[in-house]
Amino acid sequence: MSTSLTINLKRASKVYHEGETIAGVVVVDTTGDLRHEGLSLTMEGSVNLQLSSKNTGIFDAFSNSIRPLNLINTSIELAPAGKIPVGVTEIPFEMPLVGRQTSMGPGLLETYHGVFVNVMYTLKCSMKRSFLNKPLNASCQFFVQYKQQERAAAKPVRCEITPATLRAAGGPTRANMPKFQLYAEIDSTVCALDSPLTGKIRVDECSVSIKSIELQLVRVETCGYTEGYSKDATEIQNIQVGDGDVCHGRDVPLYMVLPRLFTCPTTTTPHFKIEFELNIAVIFEDDYLVTENFPILLLRSR
Repeated sequence: MSTSLTINLKRASKVYHEGETIAGVVVVDTTGDLRHEGLSLTMEGSVNLQLSSKNTGIFDAFSNSIRPLNLINTSIELAPAGKIPVGVTEIPFEMPLVGRQTSMGPGLLETYHGVFVNVMYTLKCSMKRSFLNKPLNASCQFFVQYKQQERAAAKPVRCEITPATLRAAGGPTRANMPKFQLYAEIDSTVCALDSPLTGKIRVDECSVSIKSIELQLVRVETCGYTEGYSKDATEIQNIQVGDGDVCHGRDVPLYMVLPRLFTCPTTTTPHFKIEFELNIAVIFEDDYLVTENFPILLLRSR
């Protein structure tokens, strides 16, 4: 006899806001009458923190103490012990999505998949069986988003990039810089997650050929406890906006759609922070790299 257990949500997107009800069905498909000792459903939400390998030597004393931070943990009984008939049986369920008061705040955090910080929400169904049979388990991930708020005021940034404006990276290296003058503009450093990042870059002058112009989105994750913090920046995505020696004096548009799950509203809690930056990188033919960094604030707004 074969038996399968699956969880199907009524909402195809699997995206929910705090305060809503998560509804769906647990589907039991069995080729014979199935006896069980009870069917339960658990909703879990947690933040998993991980220290980067380059910092483990510094934080060995407390690295083992970083345990998942619990956001929500609710269980309900779907069916008492009994028998499920042959065929497909659907058991409906409804569970309110309500967070509890924690050290990170009164509500839930948005779903986020990072490198050192992960915020995940999962439904887990378990069917207990007799001691001669292993229990049946099924899981289904769902996603939590904040409700959209009013759009914040735009904060445009404009800057010129020349050898004089760059921070020195070392004595002789700065002296060997090619002569160049670039103009960059970001329409707003306060960005809605559902809207693209936009701006422009212009090459006014350059003594050497340009190989590539790239737009890079970076996550900056900080995690730890009172004993110390680990801060790491990692790339989320990189878009080439100019290939080869672009025309001088012409605006090159910048346009980037923010990836789902790998971005979230900028978050600060006592245990971790999730921040974001935007880099404009100009690579010259000799592979000399010039980068301008823009810290950005991401919000869930209209």
